[in-house]
Order: sequence, then C-alpha cells, then structure tokens
Amino acid sequence: MPQLAPPCALQPMTEELLDSILTIENVAFTHPWSRGNFADALRSGYHAQVLLDGDTVLGYFVAMQILDEVHLLNLTVSPLHQGQGLARTLLGALCDWSRHTAHAQWLWLEVRESNQRARRLYEHYGFAQVGARKKYYPVHHGERETAILMSMSLWP
Repeated sequence: MPQLAPPCALQPMTEELLDSILTIENVAFTHPWSRGNFADALRSGYHAQVLLDGDTVLGYFVAMQILDEVHLLNLTVSPLHQGQGLARTLLGALCDWSRHTAHAQWLWLEVRESNQRARRLYEHYGFAQVGARKKYYPVHHGERETAILMSMSLWP
C-alpha cells in the first residue's frame, strides 16, 4: 500500500462524503458523474476509495471487478490539489487492491484522448493503449471525443 503523508488517509467512499465528492467532480469535469452515478456504484458494491486530509476530500476512485478484471471507472483529484502525486497514490492503492484482494489479472480503463496528463500517468504506471472508442465521451454542443482504451497486466 502506498505511504501517505499524515494526516492523509485512504478510506472507503460513503454516501456521507458524496457532497464533497460532487463538489470536486463538478469542478473537475465538463460532464461530471451525478450523485446517482456514485450512489449506484456504492449500492452495487464497487470498490470506491477516498483520499482524505483530515475532513477534506483530496481525491477518489471507483472501480468495478468483473471476474479476473478490474475496470477503473473514475479517478479524480481535486483541481486544488493536483500536481502533488495524489493520482499516483490513488492508482497505486487501486493496483494493490486489484492484485492482492480482488486477485485480478488485468486492470482496464478508458481516458479521453485529449487528457494527455492522465494518459502519461497511466503509461508511466504500465498501462498500454489497446484500442479506441470513437465518439465515446460527450464534449459540447453534441460533439463527442474518442476514448482511449488502456489495460495493464497485474501479474508478470
């Protein structure tokens, strides 16, 4: 498990944290997840973690396990706290859980083609592009953007 600088802590996402999470989500994205999306993920038992500094939500992720695969659905760091390695911390926690608790063989994700910062993070972590989904993400005024499909083997 990645080391966190005190007083940072990683804990399970709960409905009580959704107001703070939605504040971040709405600032970070032009097409954010809704409260219903997060609530559905929690009810479905998806693996969802929040990185906290005291009572302040710094970031979070939501992932879904399907057999021997884990699919990262959302990984977000508050724009106020980006550039501090928190996305790497969250991704490291997800990889550890996927390997050692979920016993998954593969980790999958989709990322906007234009999100070069996230793509570099994922590539640095060992993800490789395995495909693209044309016109997957909404952009604006009915336009859509390609999603880059990436995967990483969790076992050498």
